[in-house]
Amino acid sequence: MLDKNFLWGGATAANQAEGAVLRGGRGLSNVDLLPMGNERSSVALGDHKMLAWEEGYYYPAKDAIDMYDNYLKDIHLFAEMGFKVYRMSISWTRIFPNGNDDQPNEEGLKFYEKIFKELKKYNIEPLVTIAHFDVPVSLIKNFGGWKNRKLIDFYVRYAKTIMERYDSYVNYWLTFNEINILLHQPFVGGGIIFEEEDRDNKLEITYQAAHHQLVASSKVTKLAHEINNNNMVGCMLAGGSHYPYSCNPKDYQEAIKRDREGYFFIDVQARGKYPKYALKKFEREGLKIKMESDDIDILANYTVDFVSFSYYCSRTVSADPDKYKSATGNLFPSIKNENLPSTEWGWQIDPLGLRNSLNQLYDRYQKPLFIVENGLGANDKLNDDGEINDDYRIDYLKKHIQAFKDAVEIDGVELIGYTTWGCIDLISASTGQMSKRYGFIYVDKDDHGNGTLLRTKKKSFYWYKKVISSNGEILD
Repeated sequence: MLDKNFLWGGATAANQAEGAVLRGGRGLSNVDLLPMGNERSSVALGDHKMLAWEEGYYYPAKDAIDMYDNYLKDIHLFAEMGFKVYRMSISWTRIFPNGNDDQPNEEGLKFYEKIFKELKKYNIEPLVTIAHFDVPVSLIKNFGGWKNRKLIDFYVRYAKTIMERYDSYVNYWLTFNEINILLHQPFVGGGIIFEEEDRDNKLEITYQAAHHQLVASSKVTKLAHEINNNNMVGCMLAGGSHYPYSCNPKDYQEAIKRDREGYFFIDVQARGKYPKYALKKFEREGLKIKMESDDIDILANYTVDFVSFSYYCSRTVSADPDKYKSATGNLFPSIKNENLPSTEWGWQIDPLGLRNSLNQLYDRYQKPLFIVENGLGANDKLNDDGEINDDYRIDYLKKHIQAFKDAVEIDGVELIGYTTWGCIDLISASTGQMSKRYGFIYVDKDDHGNGTLLRTKKKSFYWYKKVISSNGEILD
């Protein structure tokens, strides 16, 4: 059985749920500027410079699902499900509108304090992501985002401000959401825009930004333990193991290589040093990563307490991918795995892959793990009675919960908790759509921003409530 203190709950992010982008003294952040439509990808990649809202585009983060005004009823619904933990993020620009202001924004600090008080009322433990794809636009304009080492100090000061202010409410912290996304969407992960002179140097710029984030993460881990010995600080990987398409040794080698692209970050955060394969890559590709004299000691001495990750699907790779049909919808390139079904958005459903990922991570790091995102994006529809019978979501989650239970009970993996992604419908990070719904709670809003924002419990709401109350023993 799972430990009696296992943390069941759900997860959201400020930029996908709060809305109220310029209210309460908040400043503009990078992800506020991701438009719906064809340009979303080029902006996310850092190839299309968009540092202000432009005519002719719809920006879904501007209003999102207005959790800013609805957090009381939303938290009440989480409590009704029996949540033990709620993963959320704090918006950097709600605390420091420009990222490096002389004084924090008191109205923003009070907003999150009210959220934490409400969570405490229901005995829900907050798990707080300090930076969930969140870089103040002012820091992008004036410093180039995480390209610039100065962001380390700005980030540490921001983290210190919230850790001290919320010391009596929060003990679980994540430094960066899905830190390896920096390699795949540099503007989203690091506020990086590639100017004309950067075009031939993208990889070095991105890995330099990664170094800055890794040093910042270690400094904040040190800081968290100084503020409160009970603080637990985790890193976070966009997870999902890579399978070789065949037993051809070249395909297997490609799978190892692709896994390492993500493990690189966690190797540094959990083990405290750059892995040899990464140093060899820098050397081989002529990447000159600038490091200050004490960086290596900081990374070595202040590793994370636990490793968290998101899991939606596995990926399949080949040394010769052009021979095979690609899977659609996922940020990570993958060959279609004919052994697995797919979601409406082309993400392949692989519950056993979650168990595999848990074992790989635990074998590698020997630290407690935390599944902080997992869920099914689907186009839920209200029936004639105003109900959402999302049996497909129940089926997806049931199989994934059984998979992580097997990892714990059979394989001996140490697992702290599980937070499903988008426990309430919110805007999709990948597409900006509302129609790609993950929640147990339906929010009346469409892809064009129309709707009443009325919250409606889905069938999965009642199912997850039973799962939590039984500590995962009742899955039917």
